[in-house]
Amino acid sequence: MNEEIVSLKNIEVYLNDSPVLEDINLSIEQNIILGIIGPNGGGKTTLLKVILGLIKPDKGEVRVFGMSPEEGRRFIGYLPQYTFFDLNFPISVFDVVLMGRYKGVFKNYSEEDRKAATNALKTVDMLEFRDRQIGRLSGGQLQRVFIARALAREPRLLLLDEPTASIDPEMQKSFYELLSELKERMAIVLVTHDIGVVSVYVDEMACLNRRLFYHGSKEIALRELEKVYQCPIELIAHGTPHRVLRRHTK
Repeated sequence: MNEEIVSLKNIEVYLNDSPVLEDINLSIEQNIILGIIGPNGGGKTTLLKVILGLIKPDKGEVRVFGMSPEEGRRFIGYLPQYTFFDLNFPISVFDVVLMGRYKGVFKNYSEEDRKAATNALKTVDMLEFRDRQIGRLSGGQLQRVFIARALAREPRLLLLDEPTASIDPEMQKSFYELLSELKERMAIVLVTHDIGVVSVYVDEMACLNRRLFYHGSKEIALRELEKVYQCPIELIAHGTPHRVLRRHTK
């Protein structure tokens, strides 16, 4: 049995008195890829921020590596859904990755920091681009660099919020294969709208629409997904994905 690294118990989050997360109970274990799916506005990004300690729940308990989220997040790498930057800014790939080792204003990067950044670039197969200006990369290469920046922290948990939204299908395949390799030394939480991905790459599933409808094996009961999306969905089969489209009921 794998080690539990994140525990959420009876979590509730409100925004302007409206529920964003309701009665969330979730356990995340080491060395797995957990896929989280659900409609827009269902609370997926909020859930990641609760784990990171960026949002304090109105109710419930969060433990990250046996600590509070604020303490435990030093073991977390995070790739947000949107990363905004000036493509013309004169910064190299290596310096972007090195930013993952940031420790505060007026604190210089050490040789250990530079070694960690180099190893992170090796892991994502981007070391040959270390001196390239960041704006001269493709979308898929950029995402690998941002993953490397998160890996430079040497995390035990990697949180990814829609990481393939701007990547073409061919690059998506290699990206998910990279995640399969990374899970050998960490846990990965993957927020995605791509339901088809879950039948191939993830180990466990959570379906979220304010409430957590399902958590466990990726062989998902159709009725559980329909509860989340509140309409008929495509059926995902184990192994090679296939689709069965169903009529909406009035």
